[in-house]
Amino acid sequence: MPDATHPEFTADQLQEVRRLQGLYPDRRGALLPVLRLAQETFGHVSLEVEEYVAGLFDLSPAHVHEVVTFYTLFFQQPVGRHVVSVCHNLSCHLMGAKSIVEHLSRTLGVEVGETTADGRITLLTVECLCACEQAPMMQVDDRYEGLLTPEKVDRIIAGLA
Repeated sequence: MPDATHPEFTADQLQEVRRLQGLYPDRRGALLPVLRLAQETFGHVSLEVEEYVAGLFDLSPAHVHEVVTFYTLFFQQPVGRHVVSVCHNLSCHLMGAKSIVEHLSRTLGVEVGETTADGRITLLTVECLCACEQAPMMQVDDRYEGLLTPEKVDRIIAGLA
């Protein structure tokens, strides 16, 4: 994997950045997909990656950092092969999210924000997954799981490679 401390896109990736920027009346509209490309390329969005992407858009690194820290699917540190994010907003909290997080922490042997020793799973909490009717909710990679119980969580985790 390319180095997130010295980021540089390939010529093909730079061509894709320019293509994405051309899709929008204001090329800043392509910032999210370019950040996604950067994360896929470098594994996470380090401060150096933020600065590199900012240069591609003639933006300040602070502006890019604000975007990266606003969205929960951008990771500023390396993460495991799977990312498990449990919603802890009001509805999920009231429906037992705290106990789900505690169960996952015990089961995985990590605290929120940590990755298992084998690099398999990173456990996170997020502000909202926008599915209050399915509370408590979690996101596993790009998949959403709701109406969680410890038993359901155990089945989901067991199914991760």
